Amino acid sequence: MEKEKSSKVPIIEVKNLYKIYHVGENKVYALNGVDFTMYQGEFCAIVGTSGSGKSTLLNMLAGLEKPTKGEIVISGKHIEKLNERQLVTFRRERVGFIFQSYNLLATMNAEENVALPLSFRGIGRKKRLETARAYLKLVGLEGQAKHMANQMSGGQQQRVGIARALAVRPKIIFADEPTGNLDSKTTMEVLKLMQKVVKEQNQTLVMVTHDDHLASYADRIFHIIDGKIVKIEERHHELQEEEEKGK
Repeated sequence: MEKEKSSKVPIIEVKNLYKIYHVGENKVYALNGVDFTMYQGEFCAIVGTSGSGKSTLLNMLAGLEKPTKGEIVISGKHIEKLNERQLVTFRRERVGFIFQSYNLLATMNAEENVALPLSFRGIGRKKRLETARAYLKLVGLEGQAKHMANQMSGGQQQRVGIARALAVRPKIIFADEPTGNLDSKTTMEVLKLMQKVVKEQNQTLVMVTHDDHLASYADRIFHIIDGKIVKIEERHHELQEEEEKGK
């Protein structure tokens, strides 16, 4: 097993990571010495209850918060050493985000919403829209390209959000409780879609959730309690498919 791991390409390496907040006289350890490696092409879930440190950890990995101490190496870059301008560039070039609230612009249709991040990269309108249509097709929404966000169901809006995150071809996608507003059937469809896309495009997906069942769609589950990773669990998806057939 170790041999197989070593052949994988590490994409996120976290070493001795701490985030300490001062509340009055007290120190609060939001992260308390975290170490792990995530690999290219992996779907990873970070699971914990409210206040466990999972969202703080996601914010650190995305360069949205600075650690108190420790290292975060992404694609060989020490992001804890980057300044704000460098972090903005890093996020724009390497990272995609999928939010619980979709964050779609109501004044734009699905195609335009997906194309929007490409405009920040200076890509021409024709090429942007072609790319957007290709990613809407990937998430099964080619027929809704001209629909406005408010004409779409929650599940469709979340698919548009996923297409938008993927369109910039990020190495890493961060998803924070991405299915929190969806019903259970749509949640399952969206998670299967995320599973499939990560495999096909060899991207790394890091999802934060409080729900163990959602986490079971990931390849590995990182359990966090009181700012510490207490267990890393491997999932075998053939087993999950059998479980679902048996229901």
